[in-house]
Formats: sequence, structure tokens, C-alpha cells
Amino acid sequence: MSTITVLHPGQMGAAVAAQAVTAGHRVLWLPKGRSESSRRRADDAGLLPVDDLRTALGQSEIVISICPPAAAEDIAADVAAVPFAGIFVDANAISPTRATNIARTVSRAGATFLDGSIIGPPPAGSTTARLYLAGDPAAARQVAEIFDNTLVTVRCLDRDAGAASALKLAFASYQKAVRSLVGVAHALADLHGVTAELIDEGNTMAGPFLADRDYLRTVAPRAWRWVPEMQDVARTLTDAGLPADLAHAAASTLMRWDSLKDRSDLTVEDVLDALRSTD
Repeated sequence: MSTITVLHPGQMGAAVAAQAVTAGHRVLWLPKGRSESSRRRADDAGLLPVDDLRTALGQSEIVISICPPAAAEDIAADVAAVPFAGIFVDANAISPTRATNIARTVSRAGATFLDGSIIGPPPAGSTTARLYLAGDPAAARQVAEIFDNTLVTVRCLDRDAGAASALKLAFASYQKAVRSLVGVAHALADLHGVTAELIDEGNTMAGPFLADRDYLRTVAPRAWRWVPEMQDVARTLTDAGLPADLAHAAASTLMRWDSLKDRSDLTVEDVLDALRSTD
């Protein structure tokens, strides 16, 4: 049995922590200053309340930070100030640069840092989540063992700190933007009375696009045709009083493929290199 401190369990953190409890581990949390809903979630998850951070860390081999992303550095600094010499897992949706900075903060204080990211909904019932870990392999294996036979599947990346955060943001850049676009599309369709038809077209779409990397070879050569279309989309959204920022951004991104117009000999690497170009 391991003792773990989770800072600070919201909906996702409490669900992940509950899986560690289910596996027989002792999970601590700090209720001071937390909301009543947080207290209820922690109680339901079987977490043990501790009065202060120093006491919690003194009993713990592992700290897992799952918090609002804006607070990630502050929590790491609090842990480093105690200090803590166990394994510190930052499992927040933050940039690789921020993850690297946090690694420096906690490592200087004696902790072993693991860059983590959680993909999927809060694990419960038949719903699972993936916890990706990058950094020290032995520490990653130790964390993975905590979640053996639970609804949290740990995937250890053979990469340095920052890789797990990069994966999370790469995934989120698609996942969150798609949801925003769906909202805008339906708002525009409702305004013009074509919602049922939009849903019909949605049901005919092929996918999943994110998993079909090779598809990009056929997208880039046609992108030049779509720039004016996205510009018209932006104008139409503006006329409807809807946010046009994503449409403008799509047009700007598509323009980066102008040099690949109508080419049939492209590799995926050619397509991605054009996106990285700053010319």
C-alpha cells in the first residue's frame, strides 16, 4: 500500500484518486479552503482529510497535482517549499514549457518529477481514462503500479518531461476546437432554419479525422480553394453576430499550404513542414 497526496481534487482529481483508493492505497487531501462540493467528492472517493500540506507530504511517497491549470506552478512551489523528496506528478493540462519549469522547481527541492497528462472523462463505472507519464522510468513504473487493474490506464512514454503535456495539448487543440466549432455551426444553422439538414450532413461525415494522419496529404493540395470559403464563413458569422475568430484562424492556417497547391506527390512530412514554416 502506498500513501498518495492529491492536490487538489476536483471532479477529475477525485475520480482518479478514487481509483487509487479502490486499488487499496491511502489517498490524502487538504480540505482547508475547499468548497462543500469538493468535500463531498473527496468523501465519496474515500480520501482522507489532512490539516496541512507538511503533514500530508510527510506521510506520502507520491504527490499528484490535478488542479485548474493556472494554479499548477503555485502548487509545485508550495510542495517544493515544504520540501518533498518523493515523486511529484504534474497531471495538469499545461504547456511543455510550463511542465519543464515545474520540473526544475520540485527537482531542486529533492523530488523526482513526472510530467503527466490525463485524457478521457473522469473514470467511473465503465468509463476509463488514460494517464500518460514522461520522465524518470522507475518513478513512472511506481505510479503505474498504483493504478493496476483500475479504470485509469497508465501509459509510460519513453520521453523527457514535457512530452506528456505536449500530447495533452495536441489532443486538446483538436478536441476543444471541434466542440467550439460545433456550437458556432449550430447557432448559424438555427438562425437560418437549417438545423435538421446540418445534422443530416453531420451523420454522413467520414471520420475519425484525428486518427487518419495520411488524409492530410490530400487536404493540403486543396487548401487554397478553402481559404475564400472560410473568409466567407467569417463574414457570415459576423453578420449573424457570432464569433468569427476560429474561421479567420482556419483561413490563416490553410494559407500556409498555398505552396502545395494541387500537388499529388506529397508526404505527410511535407504537409506538416509547411505548417511549421514562418516564411
